Amino acid sequence: MTRNQLIIVIVAIALIAGIFFLPKVVVNDKEDKLAANGAESTLPEGHSADDGHDHGTGTGATTSDPHTKATPEQLMELATIRTRYNKATETQQRTLLAGELAQAYASAGRYDSAGYYFETVAQARPGERAYRRAGDNYFEAFTYAASQERAAELGTKARAMYEQVLKNNPADLDAKTNVAMTYIASSSPMQGVTMLREVIAADPNNQKALFNLGILSIQSGQYDKAVGHFQNLVKANPAHVEGNFYLAVSLAETGQNEEAKALFNKVKTMRDDPALAASVDEYLARLQ
Repeated sequence: MTRNQLIIVIVAIALIAGIFFLPKVVVNDKEDKLAANGAESTLPEGHSADDGHDHGTGTGATTSDPHTKATPEQLMELATIRTRYNKATETQQRTLLAGELAQAYASAGRYDSAGYYFETVAQARPGERAYRRAGDNYFEAFTYAASQERAAELGTKARAMYEQVLKNNPADLDAKTNVAMTYIASSSPMQGVTMLREVIAADPNNQKALFNLGILSIQSGQYDKAVGHFQNLVKANPAHVEGNFYLAVSLAETGQNEEAKALFNKVKTMRDDPALAASVDEYLARLQ
């Protein structure tokens, strides 16, 4: 979990089919522009860079990932590899270069394009690891999506890759949890909730599933259920800072103010983070 998640707490959340989806960051409404060689360039929606492939929606809007800006060195590396990839004609060489391009995009935080090229590799050389890398990058891009439409698109892409992983390894609970979260941001949110519950049934201490169920309970106003999920989470991992934080939030929302105060004060000692401390102090002020 990023620092920005703790700052926004549970504010910047889009309502999708009656259940809320929690993005990792607050999205800036202004279009994000990359500066390359001193010149600004805007990017069509669905692309993280001008790679010559239409793997986005092609809506004509101008945007790029709001959470990151590529360095000049990264832009140069991307341009170099992309040129080699576009010139390559032999299938094996293009596959190798697609892998290099995917890595470069991932290093630059351009996860949608990284997912696209990892998917290209997976299609050429199918395998659980290849599909997993594509799914992970699409999922990362999904969590930063600036709109419900974009979240749905990237969630669908991530889900398709993870489903290939689960065909080979149905016991991959991390992949199953990520699939569940993409469903929650779709028109079938309850399917995602059901999958998270299946993960917990298989692994009662699964921290990722417990955390997501707790967040979803908060968003749907079921704070008593959120308390249960976060209590199980911090029991499994007492050092889970965000779990302790949201447990304190849930306790406060259920009227257990003294318990919430004690836990908020504990959270302040768990990480030297001014943003976290500010969020805690804000809640403590409300409980006075």
